[in-house]
This record gives sequence, structure tokens and C-alpha cells, in this order.
Amino acid sequence: MTQVKTIEFITSKINTRNPVLIYFSAESCSVCTALKPKIEKEVSKNFPKIEMFEVKADLYKQIASHFTVFSIPTILVFFDKKEFKREGRNISVSLFIKELERPYNLFI
Repeated sequence: MTQVKTIEFITSKINTRNPVLIYFSAESCSVCTALKPKIEKEVSKNFPKIEMFEVKADLYKQIASHFTVFSIPTILVFFDKKEFKREGRNISVSLFIKELERPYNLFI
């Protein structure tokens, strides 16, 4: 996952109309650290055209607030410049992947 440090960078990526996943985490979040490699592996394997980015919400609070993210971990998925999915806290990786299949296949 590419680290994001500015709102301008991530909004430019969303505006390309390509599928984008943003993973909001924090330095001190053990759940974020454990979940990130699982999400990264499954999304890369199942949806190779989704670009993945990570925002450290504790370091870049302005980005987190811009996307109305107040808890971590939170995952946002965008298709065609629109937020399609928002998952937070207790995330089932298998269910998350299953829920992305149909829209991914429609937009790609």
C-alpha cells in the first residue's frame, strides 16, 4: 500500500475513475497492523486493478476528517469517483472480498 500524506494526492487518485481502496490506520493500532496484510493480500489477489493506499489517521488527521473517518481501522472503496463501500472496526476479510466482487466486475 502506498502511504498517503496529502488530501490532494488521494483525491487526484480517486478522480482518475480507477478503483481505489483507502485503508485508514494508526501507529498504535494493533488491529490495523494485523488486518492490513490480510486485506492487501486478498485485494491484490482478487482485484488486481484496485489501487491501494494507506492513511495514518493519527498523523494525517486532516485527511481522516476530510473522509469523515473517526475510528480505525476503516476501509473506503471508490469506484468511478464514488464511495461504494465503507467498513470499520470489526471487518470480516472474506465477507469484504465477497461484497467487492460484483461492483468490481461491473466497473472493470
